[in-house]
Amino acid sequence: MRSRTSAAAFAAALICPALVLTTSPHAGAAAPDATRPKAPPRIATSIGRGGAISTVDPDATRIGLQVLKHGGNAVDAAVAAAAALGLTEPYSSGIGGGGYFVHYNARTHKVGTIDGRETAPRRMRHDSFIDPATGEPYNFTPERVSSGVAVGVPGSLKTWQRALNRWGTRSLARSLKPATRLARRGFVVDQTFHDQTADNQARFAQFASTRRLFLKGGQPPAVGSRFRNRALARTYDLIARKGVDGLYRGRLARQIVHTVQHPPKVAGATLPATPGRMTLRDLRRYRTIDRKPTRIGYRGLRIYGMAPSSSGGSTVGEMLNILEHYNLHGMDAGALYHHYIEASALAFADRNAYVGDPRSVKVPLRQLLSDTFAAERACSINEQTAAPKPVPAGNVASYDGKCAAAPARGAARPDTENVETTNMTVVDRWGNVVEYTLTIEQTGGSGMVVPGRGFLLNNELTDFSAAYDPSDPNRIEPGKRPRSSISPTIVLKGRKPWLALGSPGGATIINTVSQLLVDRIDRGMSIAEAITEPRLANANTTASSAEPAFVAKYAAALAPFGQTLKQLTGPTSAQEIGAATAIQIGRHGRLIAVAEPTRRGGGSARVVRPARR
Repeated sequence: MRSRTSAAAFAAALICPALVLTTSPHAGAAAPDATRPKAPPRIATSIGRGGAISTVDPDATRIGLQVLKHGGNAVDAAVAAAAALGLTEPYSSGIGGGGYFVHYNARTHKVGTIDGRETAPRRMRHDSFIDPATGEPYNFTPERVSSGVAVGVPGSLKTWQRALNRWGTRSLARSLKPATRLARRGFVVDQTFHDQTADNQARFAQFASTRRLFLKGGQPPAVGSRFRNRALARTYDLIARKGVDGLYRGRLARQIVHTVQHPPKVAGATLPATPGRMTLRDLRRYRTIDRKPTRIGYRGLRIYGMAPSSSGGSTVGEMLNILEHYNLHGMDAGALYHHYIEASALAFADRNAYVGDPRSVKVPLRQLLSDTFAAERACSINEQTAAPKPVPAGNVASYDGKCAAAPARGAARPDTENVETTNMTVVDRWGNVVEYTLTIEQTGGSGMVVPGRGFLLNNELTDFSAAYDPSDPNRIEPGKRPRSSISPTIVLKGRKPWLALGSPGGATIINTVSQLLVDRIDRGMSIAEAITEPRLANANTTASSAEPAFVAKYAAALAPFGQTLKQLTGPTSAQEIGAATAIQIGRHGRLIAVAEPTRRGGGSARVVRPARR
């Protein structure tokens, strides 16, 4: 699924118009064996016309590409690819989770979005994550993440149906067919899938249904073996016959509720796996929401993103509004990243203070995206020295764009959003664009497979603040959507799309997307160069998390500004920030589709008609 590409191959491909990158095996993978099934080829960047798709997985990309080649539009391809990711990326996505869908309509030149975020059950209590014995929040791992109480009402399937109804040309049943065939035939296990399973082995072994699906003989599937999920194929067949009601009503709905209320623990399980409070009524009443996108102007471009319940569009937008007050293009790397870190801290302070589900919280979105508000926030940046962090939130009730006296130091709020999720970018021959980020939260979600159904349930409700505070916009409320950082973004030049991009990564998504935009727009990098650039993330913390390559490349340049970098350590996956996909749309329909060459094992980007060499 996601093997690694050498830097030399990537550099060589940047020079070649018919950009096709094959990859070497992922570190630690078994040697090639002619008797083993072969995985689809990996392409990190592709240039051409006629449509394009980029995902983290070559099987999903191949399925989406076939839809584009056979007359489907960007939405049709996105739904088919998402269904495939539910099989090949089951620890990051699937019908047991939710996400956010952003679409550009080439006929109307309008951007629309769908909020398919999971919701808290209507019986969710304010103290759901508080241990009654201590009065303190349960430990995040394992008590909160592996529990029925963490499972939100899933929204992915209704997102697919809503997107097809609004903009697609194919039925949901037809869109599920390629992934159903793949589930029966199976896909080739790569090192990343094996490693993610191994990382969850102890947790998965606690649930009978999960152990049965993912731990054959009690062990993770071997690299190079074929993984089949016939249970998921049968589930997709059910949905193809009955539509979304196949999941939200009837027997499968009862099975989901039973799994949440009675986690399928093995005999002698040591995980607490607290039961949840989801009911059939919660499933029946789940609705996606059509939301107006966020929109800002930046360097003559129009940047559209996802409005709350996601904080992605507002926080990326505020960061860029602040940075637009500075000539980043004329700065060296140290000065540029100093300003970037300070703008990120300010935007995250405002996110934490004001952004939540607008059903339960009055979100001052207009103020947060105001150029005047951004001007006042930019005033607080010392161009030579890092501010003590956390910085305080701005006053959305009173601002005039002028510099004010520096307020007292702010307070930090813990953020438990997990770094897993998956993302895709699709453009069709007509110029329609989809940017879609979907998730089940933790790697492996709640760890609970619905017995006999082939998919994991999410643990998205851990994104709520654990301790109830009436002033916290992300406090737990019944029926509420937890705040997300998902940031699917479409950039228009005039009335036409120029760039679409997004990434997984929890709260770091906001930084990945904004850094990609700054690298492409202000630093003049190609989109392929921007995706390979080392990354950092600051969520209003004293130290910025940074990939080892970022520390090596930029730590010395940032030192004079007093910026502190915290180098990410641990296994390779723990040292990475994001796993982006992007497509740049040029003149005469020329497309540059890009996926990660190495992060998360590398992605896969392809065009319908590759350019000649």
